[in-house]
Amino acid sequence: MSISSEIDVHEELSGAAIGPFHKLLGVLITLITLFDGYDTFNPAYVIHYVVQPWGLAPSQAGLLVSSGLIGFLFGAIGHGSIADRLGRRGTLLAGLWIVNVFTLLTAILASDFWSYCALRFVTGLGLGVLLPLGTTFINELAPKRVSNTFSLWGVTLGWSLGGVCAGLVGVFLTPQHGWQILYYVGALSIPLTFVAHAILPESPRFLAARSRVEELRALLARLRPERAAVYETATFKSDGNVPQSTIAALLSPRYRRISLTIWVTAFLSLFAIFGLTGWIPTVMLKRGETFAASFGFGALMQAMSFIGGLTLAMLADRNFALTPRYLATWWLSGGIAVLALVFVSGHGVNLAIVAIAGFCIIGAQHVLNNFTAGSYETCFRASGVGMELGIGRVGAILGPYVIGLLQQVTGGPDAVFWAIGGASIVGALAIGSLGMAAASRLPRADVAPAE
Repeated sequence: MSISSEIDVHEELSGAAIGPFHKLLGVLITLITLFDGYDTFNPAYVIHYVVQPWGLAPSQAGLLVSSGLIGFLFGAIGHGSIADRLGRRGTLLAGLWIVNVFTLLTAILASDFWSYCALRFVTGLGLGVLLPLGTTFINELAPKRVSNTFSLWGVTLGWSLGGVCAGLVGVFLTPQHGWQILYYVGALSIPLTFVAHAILPESPRFLAARSRVEELRALLARLRPERAAVYETATFKSDGNVPQSTIAALLSPRYRRISLTIWVTAFLSLFAIFGLTGWIPTVMLKRGETFAASFGFGALMQAMSFIGGLTLAMLADRNFALTPRYLATWWLSGGIAVLALVFVSGHGVNLAIVAIAGFCIIGAQHVLNNFTAGSYETCFRASGVGMELGIGRVGAILGPYVIGLLQQVTGGPDAVFWAIGGASIVGALAIGSLGMAAASRLPRADVAPAE
């Protein structure tokens, strides 16, 4: 006769080996975030074709890029409560369908500045779901000992590849087919969405929190088939109830310090990252680099960001409590490197420092996303990641604009390096302040609040 036992889902997932179903879901999330990264970078290739036909002033050209980011901000902040209450799977699929429909409509209907911005704003609402919820989903699925590394391969790789694909389509296809080809290619996310409907399960930790036992048993049996017989009669510990206000939960005494610190850090990090990616090519042209080399710096930063993020993720997986210190080290190193460009120049120096900036500044952001997911309980984790990326997107929107304004006021490109380096260093000091606390004071997703 079998004996029923109560199982802690956190422990089950933490002890699992990476099996075929883990890998399948990792590949699926990678492809989903690929379209997020692709869409983030493709507006840069639209501007060249529409500035004159649409009669755009420089400020309007900037808004052309920012319209999608503004939508992302609202989507990232707003989706968390829905995902925490109704489920990760349905919310992620809804975000995908918004992206599918409005990406295709952008190619077909966008004929002037206002129609393009409106369609991009709504597309951004869907995109604001994909990256934060993909990060949340991976964090709740992967074994705890490799959650950062798994997230880098399952989320960051896709986002980085998306940026590369946007560049390839922008350079090689738009001259023959116009800027609309960027969005026709982006609509290839539609068949992927049908695959996601067939494959993507609900998050196991969300199922445990909602006591959806039969679904949880079936999913755990796929993740850990060697224990399928145990799950048939087991009961499961619940992760707790959704708070009435997830924002209030994020700012409760237990989480207030870490939430505010993460929000400040994300704002400064994405301010630096989007200022970096938006202005470095132009600044490098002014420093004497060729056109091809200047725009190649963007690809270099994306490649180095993945390597830097993966290196940092492997360190973070060894000790969760030390993650703030590792993040601070990465941002401090990147900030100092960028500030060095104020005083030194030359092709080799430019190349080396841009590589370091990608490795450290952008690479650390990828790990901050997963650190955020790992810092909150299941019942409001999606809200935590959404708020982090939503507030960070305010920095992303302001970064290129403020840095451009500083150049206009100062009359030179050095303002780019002071602003990016300064933001990165202040972000390092902010997140590093968490590392000065005792390890026991840091919230953990797999540790219940003290009674």
